[in-house]
Amino acid sequence: MYVSYKWLQDYVDLSGITPDELAEKITKSGIEVEGVATLNEGISGVVVGYVLEKEKHPSADKLNKCQVDLGDGEPVQIICGAPNVDKGQKVAVATVGAVLPGNFKIKKAKLRGEASNGMICSLQELGFESKLVAKEYSEGIYVFPEKTEIGTNALEKLHRDDHVLELGLTPNRADCQSMLGVAYEVAAILGREVKLPQPEVATVSEKAEDYIQVTVEAKEDNPLYVAKVIKNVSIKPSPLWMQARLMAAGIRPHNNVVDITNYILLEYGQPLHAFDYDRLGSKEILVRRATDGEVITTLDDAKRELTSDHLVITNGKEPVALAGVMGGANSEVGSDTTTVLLESAYFAGGPIRKASKDHGLRSEASSRYEKGVDPNRVRPAAERAAQLLAEYAGGEVLTGSVEADSLTVEPAVISIHIDKINRVLGTNLAVSEADDILTRLQFETAADGGEITVTVPTRRGDITIEEDLVEEVGRLYGYDNLETTLPEGSSTPGHLSAYQSKRRVVRQYLEGAGLYQAVTYSLTSEDKVMQYALDVRKPIKLAMPMSEERSMLRLSLIPHLFEVLKYNGARQNDSLSVYETSSVFLSTADNELPEEKEHLAAAITGLWQSHPWQGEKKPVDFFVLKGILEGLFSKLGLLEKIEFAKLEKEGLHPGRTAEILLSGEAIGVIGQVHPKVEKELDLKETYVFELSLEALLEAEVEPLKYEAIPRYPSITRDIALVVDKTTAAGELATIIRQAGGKLLKEVNVFDLYEGDRMEEGKKSIAFSLRYFDPERTLTDDDVVKAHDKVLTAVKDQAGAVLRG
Repeated sequence: MYVSYKWLQDYVDLSGITPDELAEKITKSGIEVEGVATLNEGISGVVVGYVLEKEKHPSADKLNKCQVDLGDGEPVQIICGAPNVDKGQKVAVATVGAVLPGNFKIKKAKLRGEASNGMICSLQELGFESKLVAKEYSEGIYVFPEKTEIGTNALEKLHRDDHVLELGLTPNRADCQSMLGVAYEVAAILGREVKLPQPEVATVSEKAEDYIQVTVEAKEDNPLYVAKVIKNVSIKPSPLWMQARLMAAGIRPHNNVVDITNYILLEYGQPLHAFDYDRLGSKEILVRRATDGEVITTLDDAKRELTSDHLVITNGKEPVALAGVMGGANSEVGSDTTTVLLESAYFAGGPIRKASKDHGLRSEASSRYEKGVDPNRVRPAAERAAQLLAEYAGGEVLTGSVEADSLTVEPAVISIHIDKINRVLGTNLAVSEADDILTRLQFETAADGGEITVTVPTRRGDITIEEDLVEEVGRLYGYDNLETTLPEGSSTPGHLSAYQSKRRVVRQYLEGAGLYQAVTYSLTSEDKVMQYALDVRKPIKLAMPMSEERSMLRLSLIPHLFEVLKYNGARQNDSLSVYETSSVFLSTADNELPEEKEHLAAAITGLWQSHPWQGEKKPVDFFVLKGILEGLFSKLGLLEKIEFAKLEKEGLHPGRTAEILLSGEAIGVIGQVHPKVEKELDLKETYVFELSLEALLEAEVEPLKYEAIPRYPSITRDIALVVDKTTAAGELATIIRQAGGKLLKEVNVFDLYEGDRMEEGKKSIAFSLRYFDPERTLTDDDVVKAHDKVLTAVKDQAGAVLRG
């Protein structure tokens, strides 16, 4: 709900309260104000000017040379390209030195050789949203009414010297979907009076009942229907102040009749509808349920097939409106309308919600009916609209209203004891204090000892039980004023489980390594659901998906990380490293909930290091990501149990992909994204891994042991082994570790050679081996014995020979 600060002042005295202060008070009372917009923020130097002369620009067909009186001296020449600019108009002029939205400053200029001293503005150029500008001014400049004074502040004349509060209403606060409802709320917060409109309608001798009769068949759906008739209306633009208030609330002006119905909707929260009486086709209004297959063409020129679940307004034969949602094109008010039939009705929320959902028509009217309107405002809203139609459309209001009334409204009566209020809120309020708060809300109260009996007005349909009254007292007393207390009694301190603690370690490590955490959708598309899945099972489809792109529960995190990289890459952020810890969903037996498994995945692309001053750039590669993983495994105490084995997996590079094994069991995969996939997604060279986080964090870990720093020197031996090209370095490293015994402490690969001096089908892998004994200094004989065992093992088990 958008609330105009200036409009609100019509009902409540806001003197001494700024818009920001008011927003804070409303928020603290329980309704969040999501923002306060200043309509003329950043705009200055815009005045009302009068176009004295207009002639074609001598060098441009689409430009006009205008002489404009700004009310402060000699006329100025302004070049204007608007198609509707003309002599005799009063227009908004941004003078030289003016500032428009976006910090756009107006300067003296020459356009095709002709001087231009300012700018004649459209409403869009003054900060109005294009979708809210009336159609007649949507493609040109705005023209003020003839009585507007030249030289005055154009923004004030356009009522842009205003602030708009955006209320984030919860469904229970339907009462604040109107200016009057907000006025009651603000008056209660500030302790001030509410000034309600007092419509006084002058009527002619003719009676409405002579023009129309109303019959309601669906009495449960429509217990109250009020019809008024207004003759001799003149269709024209509504007054500027009304248009400004509608636009501030997010509604586009159309004409005076339609604008007045929308204005009442905002003011009273009561939707109205205006029919062209002469196009109605009868003197009867019949409200009934539609028949299956019945068709109506609505105001948006769409043909809609109805069912018996939908409520319609008919002329006795055919539908002329989809009740509470949208009118029909066959009875639309147009430029030639002279007699208006005004509808004000109370509709039940169910049928309105059903029609709105079935036809995809979510309107201002339907949203209010769905949440519930005040039945006691139906008649006053109609009278107020009739008054405005007489005043601003020149209409003659016929005497009386025609009604179909089967509505019985009884206000809720609730009794509550002051002890309960104090017990729940932890306060020590007197009866008079609680009674005063409820009275400020315009609730009728009667106190008897400690008991307060409250008669709740019908506009507050959300107040039905004692706890609702406690909430009202508490929020207006001020949540900030409630005393803070600590719970009493025995308690068990909370703590993280071992799994949760390890998960935090994982996240902290990866973020320390330079990766950003991503949070992506758990839903994916049918095309992506099977991609990169570690555990391939039948995918699970949602019964009611939001869209085809979000119709399946995911089996892998990697496709979603691709979306993150693609989104950032499109915004020139093409060196990125991201990770995610989240669930995948694995199907079980039919009609059973899926099994959720927590996975860890990461994706890196672009440059891993960049030091332009030193001229250093290091792009990401397989070993960067593998190194990050090995650091993580070491952090968790699992590095010795981890192996990497060659793997081919769809969507990953066949020569740069490995399976991750924990104690011989596969828990994940790491590799480069296949070049074809990178091209499809418009990604640079990208590397990913995904593994089962549950398997990783639930693995048994040896107790942490500390070793003294060795006092004795170590001995290093380097060996270069010639093996088949198909032999993996990891396989050789495993053989070396097993053969090296207790003295061998470190094994590292430091070189790979596959040059032209190497035999066909062979390669050379160089290892650095470090031997030491923490208890003594090793001799050459000790090292030679251990080293010979290594050389024998690699020869016997892998066919490796020392490179000469």
